[in-house]
Amino acid sequence: MTAQQETLFERFLAPVFRTFLIDEAAIGRYAASIDWETACDRLQNPAVVYPDYYCNHNFHGIRGGYLTAGAAVTYDPITQYVLPPQETWVREGLVQAIEARPRRILDLGCGTGSTTLLLKQRFPAAEVIGLDLSPHMLVVATDKAHKAGLDIAFRHGDAAATGLLAQSVDVVTASLLFHETPPSVTQAILREAYRLLVPGGEIVILDGNQATLRQTEWLTQIFEEPFIQDYAEGNLDAWLGAAGFGAVRTQVHWWLNQVSRGVKPKDRPDWEAAETSRYDSDFENGSLPAFGTLA
Repeated sequence: MTAQQETLFERFLAPVFRTFLIDEAAIGRYAASIDWETACDRLQNPAVVYPDYYCNHNFHGIRGGYLTAGAAVTYDPITQYVLPPQETWVREGLVQAIEARPRRILDLGCGTGSTTLLLKQRFPAAEVIGLDLSPHMLVVATDKAHKAGLDIAFRHGDAAATGLLAQSVDVVTASLLFHETPPSVTQAILREAYRLLVPGGEIVILDGNQATLRQTEWLTQIFEEPFIQDYAEGNLDAWLGAAGFGAVRTQVHWWLNQVSRGVKPKDRPDWEAAETSRYDSDFENGSLPAFGTLA
């Protein structure tokens, strides 16, 4: 097996982060304050099967990828410096692109919940659900929501095969997810999002600017990102269209990123119509049947 070449972060930026930007002692104290086994067991869905791409690759140079406490506690401290000009401004681009007044929002690949919290703050009356494959990341997300006093349901699951009811959400979002998935998985996730959305529902995606990444190759070499070259060479608009979405558009967001939006057409196929009334009645009753499989 060919040895992994050191990333730009490992060669040049890691010493700067450790010396000037990251409080490693504080991160260590936070990690030590959590009973990870108990906390993960509380959130983990035993029915989830981890895809090979997720458990057999390192992400951001962390052995074991996101299925580790180390990834969970270091994600936020580092990410705040790698989404210029300011992380919240970048994430707000997704939130502001939502045109509907959603009653239920599903945030796929929510990670530590940074965008999920912004969604709940923007739409306080909506049910907001964050779904992620890593129970460790969900532990941090749950802690952040609790400290912020936000009522958010975090669930352990695979964005490509959620097992949730069709037509059960108004808006599906994904932040910084698709540059970390193989194109085939990206397309599977988009098809799943289409299935989950009500007719007229929106999907909104924040991720790296594919055009910028193609033109500026060194940007793909900053971190260990196994699938970022495939993402850069792809076309998210085309993937959205292939999944069935209409009114697809992508806008550049702070040069390094892009925000993409698509709408599930209201003239959906007849086979999808059967569960529509169930969504309406269950929502009015205040239940969350679509997520019962992940309880």
